[in-house]
Amino acid sequence: MNLPTFLGGVHPHEGKELTENKAIEKLMPDSGLFIYPLSQHIGAPCSPIVAKGDRVLVGQKIADTEAFVSAPIYSGVSGTVKEIAMKMTISGSVENCIVIENDGQYEKAPALEKPKNSSEYVKLIREAGIVGMGGACFPTHVKLSPPKDKVINWIIINSAECEPYLSCDNRLMIESPDEILRGLEYVLEIFPNAKGVIAIENNKPEAIKTLTEHNKNSNISIIPHKVKYPQGAEKMIIKTVTGLEVPLVPALPADVGCIVLNTRTTWQICKAIEEGMPVTERVISVTGDAVAVPKNLQVPLGISVKELISACGGFKEEPLKIIAGGPMMGLAMRSIDVPVVKGTSGILTLTKKLAYISEESACIRCGKCVEACPMHLEPTFLDHAVRKKDYETFEAHGGMNCIECGSCAYSCPASRHLVQSYKNGKAAVNAKRRKAAEEAKKKAEAK
Repeated sequence: MNLPTFLGGVHPHEGKELTENKAIEKLMPDSGLFIYPLSQHIGAPCSPIVAKGDRVLVGQKIADTEAFVSAPIYSGVSGTVKEIAMKMTISGSVENCIVIENDGQYEKAPALEKPKNSSEYVKLIREAGIVGMGGACFPTHVKLSPPKDKVINWIIINSAECEPYLSCDNRLMIESPDEILRGLEYVLEIFPNAKGVIAIENNKPEAIKTLTEHNKNSNISIIPHKVKYPQGAEKMIIKTVTGLEVPLVPALPADVGCIVLNTRTTWQICKAIEEGMPVTERVISVTGDAVAVPKNLQVPLGISVKELISACGGFKEEPLKIIAGGPMMGLAMRSIDVPVVKGTSGILTLTKKLAYISEESACIRCGKCVEACPMHLEPTFLDHAVRKKDYETFEAHGGMNCIECGSCAYSCPASRHLVQSYKNGKAAVNAKRRKAAEEAKKKAEAK
């Protein structure tokens, strides 16, 4: 059978056998400090609306902002606010955080007010703090509020879960198919002329079977896709589902009539609309060859990564690297004494056997990175431009369109640190743009 796919991409070791058959286990510690960074999304950070000494409940809003591109933050435990201070986060940065001491009672705050009709769904989704929970953390209400001139024809649920080792979305589809389907139906009420699609890589047969059996809506299709990384990238999944190509930066999926949502995000939309439940928890795959017992855990947000690893029996072998997310696009962690946030889909622990990276050598111009790039860029050329600090050439040849999927680095026989090079290039270009904007603003103010 010819399954939908895209040009480029790679086939890394999947590693999903460690957790794909592990049912989700609920972890609710009876004590401990829970830390809530004030920026768990793309956009403006929140400000605290609680103070030291306050008692808070599960599902109580603890931080918010009036900014449109943002999302409020809720407590996942009941307890006392111990402090609001700078703490290290899962990304390795130090950010302002609310620290809550868990009292183990898990006393719940009143549920959010249920919407009267579909016209109130987007407002509730914003109030519930829902973001893209596949890792991008873009506020969902913004995605669901496209410009009026954009006609939305497709609502695509990105259930590919193409990142190696992770299986939290797979388990959610197997164990909670009805909530995911109803979540998609609620979004289709917002866009009544759109079609609904759940796109899943073909290495998840049980999820495909379960969703297909539970789906009674003729406007929703379950579409298996060929297993190839990065099938779950937004532009790739739009291309394979619809045949449409999203124009390059700064174009968005809405420009071709598409909205793409993550599996967990869709589940969360259902819970918010039906139960008034804000984002207080998530499912995480704790996996890799270093952890004793890999598991899929449902945990309150704010819990320490260290506690997750302890719940999995600790380390059976000393890890060389611990990654937040998967091996292709995840971030190497500096410490496990950091909190789980909305976008934490996995904790990957790797021993030296799997995490060792050989030294870089000279590029041999083999072209494998060009073949692998799903964005059809020339990675070796862009890398060379960044190393020369020729950021104008980097930008002119599409460097800002890199999705940092890592396909080029994975395929490189010279072990070139290509993704890090592009990140440096993009950071330099963005810094230059900010400086130019500030100078333009000063000139305008001077007039």
